[in-house]
Amino acid sequence: MPIREMIEAEERQRLASWAACAADSQGRRFREEEDAIRTCFMRDRDRITHSSAFRSLKHKTQVYISTVSDHYRTRLTHTLEVSQISRTIGRALGLNLDLIEAISLGHDVGHTPFSHSGEEVFNRLLPGGFDHQQHSIRVLTHLERGKHGEGLNLTEETLDGILKHRGLAAVGRQDKTIEGQIVRFSDKIAYVQHDIDDSLRAGVLREEEMPKELVEVLGDTHSKRIGTLVEDIIFFNKPRLEAGIREISMTPALMESFQKMRQFMFKAVYEGPYCMAEKEKAIYILEFLFQYFCRKPEKLPVQYQGIAREEGTKRAVVDYLSSMTDQYCLTLFQTLTLPLPKLF
Repeated sequence: MPIREMIEAEERQRLASWAACAADSQGRRFREEEDAIRTCFMRDRDRITHSSAFRSLKHKTQVYISTVSDHYRTRLTHTLEVSQISRTIGRALGLNLDLIEAISLGHDVGHTPFSHSGEEVFNRLLPGGFDHQQHSIRVLTHLERGKHGEGLNLTEETLDGILKHRGLAAVGRQDKTIEGQIVRFSDKIAYVQHDIDDSLRAGVLREEEMPKELVEVLGDTHSKRIGTLVEDIIFFNKPRLEAGIREISMTPALMESFQKMRQFMFKAVYEGPYCMAEKEKAIYILEFLFQYFCRKPEKLPVQYQGIAREEGTKRAVVDYLSSMTDQYCLTLFQTLTLPLPKLF
C-alpha cells in the first residue's frame, strides 16, 4: 500500500468525524495523479510554501511600516503565528492539521505592500475594487505558476478556507470545513495580540492605556491573552461539535471582550496619529506608481503586459504592485523619482 494511502487510512481512524479527510477532498480544478507519499492537503501546503507570493510575505508590513528593528511582525511572521495557533486548536479538536497548515500559510498571500494602506488604495483605483482575500485566490489560481501553467491547482478546501478567512460572524457563511473556520478565528487572535505587543514595543501604546476591564478578562500579558482565547474556542466548541453544531464561535462573554479589544486597537493604534501619518506616505507612493505604470504599461514585466492586454492595464498594474514587498516598492519609487548620483 502506498504511504499516502496509509496516511489517509490513518486519518479516518484518528481524526474526529467533523474533520476534513484528505481522501474525501472535492479535488482540484485540473485532475492530477496522486502523490505516492503526500496527501492532497500536504501537497497544497508545500506548493504554497514554495511560491514566490509566500516568500514575499517576509518583507510585507503587518502594521508598522518604517521600522529598522527586526523584532516587529511582518506578514510572514503573522502567518506563522496564525499557523501555530490554528494547529494548537485543530489538534485539540481532532481536525486535519495538514489542511489547517495549508489554509493558514496561504491566507495572506494576496496582501499588498504597506499593510492595509495598499489595499485601500487599490480598492479605490481598481474598477470593481480590491479585496486581499479574493486577490489571494487570484494569486494562487492565476498569477503563480505551477505544472499546469497558471495557478498552483490547489484543492477546493484550501481555496475555500483562504477565501473566507476575514471576519468572525457566521451569518451567511457556508464554510466547506471546520479547519477553515479555525484559521479564521486564529487569524484574529494572532493579529490583535501581536499588534498589541508591537505597539507596546514601539511606544505607540502604553500598558496603562490598555482597558483594565478587558485586561482582567483576557489577560495582562501576550501569552495569557492568547491562552485565554485559544482555550475558550477549544472548550466551548468541542461539546458543540460532538452535538452536531458545525459553527465555530467563542463564548458570548469572551467574544464581547475580544471585539471590544479590537475596537480599542482600531481607535488607539490602527487609526491613531502615528499609523495615519505613515499611511499617508504609503498612499502617495502607491498612487504615484499606479499612475506611472498606467501611463507606461510597456514598463511592466512581460507577465503583467500579457494581463494588461487580456484584462486591462489597471488590473495588470494592481497585480504587479500588490506583489511587491514594501522595500521593493520604496526602491522602485526612489529610482523613478530621484536623480541618480554621478561619480566623476
